[in-house]
Amino acid sequence: MSITANSQLTNLLSKNLKSITSIADNSVPTLGSELVYTQDTTGDYLTFYWSAGDRLGINSEAMIGDLNRDEIFAPVEKVAYLQRLGRIVKNLVPERCQCWFSYRQELFELELVISPIMPTLGTPATTVLVMGRLLQTKSNKKAVHLPAPQPTELELALSSHQYQKLISQITRNIRRTLDLDIIWQQTVDSLGKALRLERCIICPYQKESAKVSIIAEYHKPDFDSMLGLEIDLATEGAFAQALATLEPIVENKPKHILFGQEKILVVATCHQDQPNALIAVSLRSECNKLTSLELDLAKEVADQLGTAIAHATLYKELEAARQKAEEASRLKTEFLTNVSHEIRTPLNGMIGFQRLILDGMADDVEEQNQFLLEAHKLSLHLLDIIQDILDFAKIEAGKMDLELRSVNMDELLSDVGNSMHMQAEQKNLSFEMQTPDTSDEIIVYGDYLRLKQVIINLVGNAIKFTHEGGITLSADVVRKKVVFQDQQFPGMVRVRVADTGIGVSLDKQDKLFQLFSQVDGSRTRQYGGTGLGLAISQKLVEAMGGEVNFYSLGEGLGSTVTFTVPLYQQPVMVLPSEIDTPD
Repeated sequence: MSITANSQLTNLLSKNLKSITSIADNSVPTLGSELVYTQDTTGDYLTFYWSAGDRLGINSEAMIGDLNRDEIFAPVEKVAYLQRLGRIVKNLVPERCQCWFSYRQELFELELVISPIMPTLGTPATTVLVMGRLLQTKSNKKAVHLPAPQPTELELALSSHQYQKLISQITRNIRRTLDLDIIWQQTVDSLGKALRLERCIICPYQKESAKVSIIAEYHKPDFDSMLGLEIDLATEGAFAQALATLEPIVENKPKHILFGQEKILVVATCHQDQPNALIAVSLRSECNKLTSLELDLAKEVADQLGTAIAHATLYKELEAARQKAEEASRLKTEFLTNVSHEIRTPLNGMIGFQRLILDGMADDVEEQNQFLLEAHKLSLHLLDIIQDILDFAKIEAGKMDLELRSVNMDELLSDVGNSMHMQAEQKNLSFEMQTPDTSDEIIVYGDYLRLKQVIINLVGNAIKFTHEGGITLSADVVRKKVVFQDQQFPGMVRVRVADTGIGVSLDKQDKLFQLFSQVDGSRTRQYGGTGLGLAISQKLVEAMGGEVNFYSLGEGLGSTVTFTVPLYQQPVMVLPSEIDTPD
């Protein structure tokens, strides 16, 4: 169905429009206004009449043209004036206002009534009729302070509607994603473009942080970027106050050099009354005092953003926890697979040698004894694997009992050397032991059996992963007082195990002390073992008040593992000058 406009009404409107837009003759004064002009939404004058124009030196014919041209009669607040024109032709609602206009060195305060010129039906309005009168004039416009016009109820209602649309748009955008980086940038871009800001920044905030970093920014092309810079909360009072009050704060003279003389508005985003970020926007120095509506807008945007940040952060943490759990599950599965292989290998060997003996496959007593010896070696290997698993289970359950007492370091190293020296010789590796020169014994505080277990583990690994060269086991005294279990000790003993073996690449060294983690699965299968040795050693050493460290320059460059243990009493060290030298 179609509707045809009344032709008489259309003709009447057309005639009225024609008569209005052709105002340039002596009939204008009959409208009863001293100032009458028509404009389009770009601000170009279509017609212009001012009864006082000749007295003020304003040529009506010269007004027809571009609003931005020099020597033109133009509003001081051009952007706000054009926005008003656009609103009037869109809503077809007249508005009354007071505006300051400038012409050369003169300022004119005018009272205006701006009305849309009604177009034909089905055609959008594009022009306005303005009627007004002069209220006052002032010279030297640079020295004039322009009073801020009070917004009308209609302007407040329209602004409120506009702000609500902006909030809805920002909320929709940030709820479409849980990626924090996207949320940061979308927020500053939306605020900056919609409000025509000079600069808008966002800084994440962690509880009790002394500084915040700018991670997202919107700014005009001629402004320097602040992205990545840190802001000290102690020197920027507006930022600290916004965090403390959770209310929008206006700072007239911020301290940061890149803010210059700009006025800034700072508001903290929060979730459940806990701040999680800061938004700061630059305001023009001539900007009027912010209205309660604008402050409410800032607060609502901050609340919406604070909730989005909290949800995105929670999602990120849950995702990280999920990935960590999946990785732990994968490592445990891989560990169990490897351990089951490690247990079956010596067990099958033991059964095989025993079966050979039971079936009478040994040719003589000597070969039978050899079979028994091999089965015994495999049983010891199996015992070591089971012992590692049991130790790990005790550590995980928090039931590892240690008998801490004084331990003679020389006896401990000698005991380890006697048991590991033979293993090194079997692989044609050198094995050296170095101890500090003292006039008395070195006594440490720890569990003798567990310290022995740690050193044997480290030396055993060194022998296992070294094919040529040798291993060096050394100890030295570190004179640094330490406190362990509320007891002060005079220093530490650092035990070092160095080898010339296969080494470990730099990017894989962080896996060495992780439970269930193996640097290289194929290497573990080649050399054997559960992959728990270093992790268990680290837990045991930490339980005795020390720490373990691993050093390697890369694959093929050997490695060094050190651990410390508290020194029970300070030994008397032998100085180099006291060492006997041959005559």
